[in-house]
Amino acid sequence: MCAIEAGNRGRRVLLLDHEDKVGQKITISGGGYCNFTNRQVSADNYISHNCHFPKSALNRYTQWDIIRLLETHKVAYQEKEQGHFFCEKSAQELCDVLLQECKQSRVEKQLGTTVLGVELLDAGVFVVKTDRGDLKCASLVIATGGLSFPSLGASTLGYKIAEQFNIKVWPPRAGLVPLRYSQSERERYSVLSGVAVDAVVRCGNQRFCDSLLFTHRGLSGPAILQLSSYWQEGYSITINLLPEQDLLALLKKKQQDEPQRTLKSVLFDVLPKRVVSVFVDEGLLVKSLSACSAVCFRDIACTLQQWTMLPHSTEGYRVAEVTVGGVDCDAISSKTMEVKKIKGLYFIGEVLDLTGQLGGYNLQWAWSSGWCAGQYV
Repeated sequence: MCAIEAGNRGRRVLLLDHEDKVGQKITISGGGYCNFTNRQVSADNYISHNCHFPKSALNRYTQWDIIRLLETHKVAYQEKEQGHFFCEKSAQELCDVLLQECKQSRVEKQLGTTVLGVELLDAGVFVVKTDRGDLKCASLVIATGGLSFPSLGASTLGYKIAEQFNIKVWPPRAGLVPLRYSQSERERYSVLSGVAVDAVVRCGNQRFCDSLLFTHRGLSGPAILQLSSYWQEGYSITINLLPEQDLLALLKKKQQDEPQRTLKSVLFDVLPKRVVSVFVDEGLLVKSLSACSAVCFRDIACTLQQWTMLPHSTEGYRVAEVTVGGVDCDAISSKTMEVKKIKGLYFIGEVLDLTGQLGGYNLQWAWSSGWCAGQYV
């Protein structure tokens, strides 16, 4: 996006990539259909130590601009639940659009090139050292992304370049990633692998209501992925497995109306049997409602609607969709994406300390920050 815009301004642009094919993270995102933006986009959808930083870029290149670009190239798309926009046929179509735009704006590409380091000469010229020789430029844009999907070539290069120029880097960690059980929790809950329920999950002040998936090693699904970007080691999380029920009130009413029903027959109506069997003791489940006390009902409601667990860790960058942390936004102009103290050096996209929630926000930030830098680089 940055290369396209700079090329449109008549700049001579070289796009470097150490992989032999560009846009691989785009092509695998969204199950191969690429959730490229969202109907509702604001700074509230992002995590950063500078919460105001993305406002300017998001307002100048919006979700409607990337949609308009796809429409211009006659790429079909779909809007799904919660305003998520996906390519209808394939994420490769989006990559092809960007490559076509690069070609039209005379952007040169050099793939399969490993960047070994960067120097800044006294004359304000950058020297990019590569395994294919040195390159000199007046402006250098760092768009190296985060650390997720190391199998696709993710690296710390962008962070190292920032630190070389004395720019702070907030410690990176995996985001939008499944959470893993402790060993004792794994022994108890791994039998629920494959079960999905709607849930409300909380950590600190963050709260998400969406689907939760039990796996053989921990918890996943949209609700957990969203929460994981805010979770840090040592934090506990609270889960309501029945977010639309007042379970205590339900049990009391059923006890009054159908006292001879067993407790498990009522719980099986509102939750998968496997979940009920793991969370509630079998000795209680076989009891009739008339034999259950108010304290028993309160304990069960608390167990299922205020389940508190302490995750052991995340599944890491191997399966994480994004990286939380990165280059300090306070060092960067929110208007131009240029480093405030170093003329000609720019940072865009996920390498910055700006992480979107699940739903197309990270790619929207790529488009917006790239477009903005492209107006000035």
